[in-house]
Amino acid sequence: MTAPVRTAGPVRPAPPEIQLEVQDFYARQMRLLDEGRAEEWAETFTEDGVFEQNVKPEPWRGRAEIVARMRVGLDRLATRPVTRRHWLGMLIVDEDEEPDTWRCRFYALVFEVPDGGDPRPHLSAPGEDLLVRGEDGRLRIRYRLVEHDGAV
Repeated sequence: MTAPVRTAGPVRPAPPEIQLEVQDFYARQMRLLDEGRAEEWAETFTEDGVFEQNVKPEPWRGRAEIVARMRVGLDRLATRPVTRRHWLGMLIVDEDEEPDTWRCRFYALVFEVPDGGDPRPHLSAPGEDLLVRGEDGRLRIRYRLVEHDGAV
């Protein structure tokens, strides 16, 4: 599996229309996650997609594992009196050598709002994705790496 972004090759920013499409993709993807729709959120990964986090011992491999693991986490979160919101920003979208493939870098912030309370930061993390256009024309994540700040 090709790792995202960590190459020293030439950077070719994606054209503006692709950057807008990618920005819309992430806005919709994060909303699915915040709405607890794990199955639809996992559909934004390729069938053989990988989701790696520096706070997990092993990457989640394949859409089936990604949805199963995310469903467990979202169900556990649903038992708490809190609302969680994901925000992705500082998005950089570069063309990859492979056609219809983009290397995306972003910062992710996750806020929690306790019922009746004030929003508070939960975590921050830089993220890197290898994003591809499927045969159906939809964007999907082939590889995601999220490195939580402050993780040991």
